Formats: sequence, C-alpha cells, structure tokens
Amino acid sequence: MSVHEENALREQISILGKSLFDRGLTMGSSGNISVRLDDGGWLMTPTNACLGRLDPARISRLDGQGQWLDGDKPTKEQFLHMAMYAERPQSGAIVHLHSTHSVAVSCLPGIDHCDCIPPLTAYYVMRVGKLPLVPYHVPGDPKLGDAVRGLAGKHSAVLLANHGPVVAGKNLEAAVYATEELEETAKLFLLLRGENPRALSEEQVAELQRRFPA
Repeated sequence: MSVHEENALREQISILGKSLFDRGLTMGSSGNISVRLDDGGWLMTPTNACLGRLDPARISRLDGQGQWLDGDKPTKEQFLHMAMYAERPQSGAIVHLHSTHSVAVSCLPGIDHCDCIPPLTAYYVMRVGKLPLVPYHVPGDPKLGDAVRGLAGKHSAVLLANHGPVVAGKNLEAAVYATEELEETAKLFLLLRGENPRALSEEQVAELQRRFPA
C-alpha cells in the first residue's frame, strides 16, 4: 500500500469517526475503529481518543502481529479487534461503539442471547444478520477477546453485554453502515417492546440471504 493510500485511509477514519461522534453514536473517548492494511498490518484509533477529534497523523499503526509501530498508543480494546480479524480474514474494518440503544438492548433481561434483536427490517438482515450476546467481562479482560473469537467466525457483529457492539465489514464504509443500521434497529426494537411487532418470517429472511449474500 502506498503512503498516499494509507493517508487516505487515515483521513477516512477521521471523517467517519467525527460523523459517528457528531450524531451521538458514541461519546467522550469511547469507541474505536480499525482498518486492515494490504501488508497485513492495521490502522487503529488511539487509546483515550475522541472519535470526534481524531488527528489522522496520530492514528496508531500496527504490524501483522499486532505490535505497535508508530502513531499514538492504540486503543486498549485492541484485543477485541484482533479477535474479530483472526476469525474473519474477509473483513477489512471493524467499528466498536458504546451506542446508546445498542447498549440498552445488551442490558435487557430475557433477550435471546443467540440473536439479541429480531429481524425487523430487510436492511438489518442484510447488513447485520444474527447478533449474538457476549457475556459481560470487565473492560480489558483478555477473556473477552476469547469470547468474541468464539463467535466471530459465524457472525460479522456481536453485542457485548453492558458494553456495546463490535461490527466488522469488508471495508470501513460497510462496517460503519452496519453499525448505524444496528443502532437504528436497536432503537426500533426498544420502541416496539410490548407491542408484539411483526418481524420478517424465516422465509423472508432466507430470501434476503439468498439475494444479498454477505
């Protein structure tokens, strides 16, 4: 990858990070973004960085083994990204947020831990699919990475209990779009609780999966 291409990715991370922050999908210094590079390394947002005020030049660069090469120190949740990438070689980017409605769903009793949100819309099925719940772990606990790794091979998105979503995509735009779709569907799910909403049928979901394979 050329320096020009890497710099373009740094700019894209900063622009999309600011967009997520400005629309309230993450707050303070929460949330992190990573992108896979052609040489097997990664760009990753730094620890304690606000996604709304990223400096492209200070975004962390890691080698193929996840070792920090330059830029600011990478997010302390680096292990979440590495766990997803390890099981998803087809994924080019990952977004992890503490988005309000998704976190709210992760705190609810009685949700299906294998699929936290029902298939309410076609675009949710197409961009997210099934969303398993990862049991609660203290932030920074390496066992959380192990728990994510156990699910990432079958799912492009997981929901961390009392924490937030981790979403992978073929590129950064795809990962951001899927994260936004997840947050909006979580909001719908909360609005419709107690209303017995009509979700898509198994046949309708299967048709979407055939016509729009991940």
